[in-house]
Amino acid sequence: MENFDIPIEFQQLVKSEQAYYYRIVPIGKNQQTVLLKTDAADIASLQNELSILLSFQVQLETDSTDNINRYLSTNYRKTANSVSEIHYTSDFLEKIVLNAKEIGSSDIHFEPYEKNARVRFRLDGKLKEQFHISVEEYPVIVNKIKIRAQLDISEKRLPQDGRITMVTDYQDFDVRVSVLPTLHGEKVVLRILSKDTSHIDINSLGFTKKELSVYEENIKRPNGIVLISGPTGSGKTTTLYATLKKLNVPNTNILTVEDPIEYTLEGINQVQLKENIGLDFAATLRTFLRQDPDIIMVGEIRDVNTANMAIRAALTGHLVLSTIHTNSAWATVSRLIDMGVPSFLIASTLNMSVAQRLVRKLCNSCKTEQPISAEIFPGDFEIPDDIKSHHIAIGCEHCYHTGYSGRKAIYEILPIGGELSNLIKNNQLDIHEYLEEKDIFTLKRNALLLIKEGITSVDEVFSLLL
Repeated sequence: MENFDIPIEFQQLVKSEQAYYYRIVPIGKNQQTVLLKTDAADIASLQNELSILLSFQVQLETDSTDNINRYLSTNYRKTANSVSEIHYTSDFLEKIVLNAKEIGSSDIHFEPYEKNARVRFRLDGKLKEQFHISVEEYPVIVNKIKIRAQLDISEKRLPQDGRITMVTDYQDFDVRVSVLPTLHGEKVVLRILSKDTSHIDINSLGFTKKELSVYEENIKRPNGIVLISGPTGSGKTTTLYATLKKLNVPNTNILTVEDPIEYTLEGINQVQLKENIGLDFAATLRTFLRQDPDIIMVGEIRDVNTANMAIRAALTGHLVLSTIHTNSAWATVSRLIDMGVPSFLIASTLNMSVAQRLVRKLCNSCKTEQPISAEIFPGDFEIPDDIKSHHIAIGCEHCYHTGYSGRKAIYEILPIGGELSNLIKNNQLDIHEYLEEKDIFTLKRNALLLIKEGITSVDEVFSLLL
């Protein structure tokens, strides 16, 4: 099978707009001449035009239209707005960030190694290499980022965090900056934070009709705690913001403490964490209780002090929303107990525990249905009788030959009350029979439902089936 991946050092020679407009792809370089493939008919005139446009000598060879389409969609992503070619000039940062934002990237990784450095974008949850940078230019680039983020450029031994505000003619957004010292230099990760919350809607997150009903019922309670769990990048923050938008009405006082503030919401009082001056989650929560709040959102429960302050807020008549790092909705209870929170307090304040994951959706243009087989599932997995087939990722120009297009959240919602509260008080943490009796859809059951409906592949949710 022919390989259509183009090495990054060749990709960088031609920008995306040029590749699509002239239908050219760079596949090699010989001294001062770049070898390009094209499906154009008049090679001679195109070669002269490209030599002037690209400022280097080119040699063209023809290929089929199908192959050129495959090269283009595999290696270049179209953007909604034109972004200039990436050169390491004074405005390089804006070009890279805007390029990443236009193609839907959430994070940008600058990574130094012994002989070169690379830039990778996270697209649909997966990292993809985009550019190479010489080791001589890399420190200059890091310093430019640190200056824009108001970090100490002389400090290269300790991690640093900062924030950059990007303002252009057509958009305004923030970028979170994290700098980490590594063996060959400082690794920098930029997280793109959109200020636009118009696309965040609780009805389009991925809840089933039944799950949404249970979720909305619990977030409308006047007091108690709602915890959302999952690994980094599972969409917890987006779910929290969608919840706050739902609860944001003129007669309600909502306070949030976050690190960082990822979206700005009109009508909600948002506080940015500043641990270096003592403004941590616990200290801010203590002050919140004197601010006459109705609803409090805590970015993350990281330690027992924050957990205890959240419980105190719930006990004094407030609704508290937060996130926590656990693998399932019920594991949240175990995590709080391990932190040192008394089980009777958890039982009396926890309204609902929610676990979530983000899974990639199969591309509707190229996904292919196949009969089900035991080999594609974990070794001792019992395939449900109602799943007779599954879909696999193929790849086409619509999905840039990844086989996937977009992502969807899946949830595990566990309302706490009655029988579950008694189990928590008595430290009886095995609830397998309870989940089956109440017909609660776990992450595993929801993953199987997506496989059955052809929305995602077995490979994408394999870890949830273990």
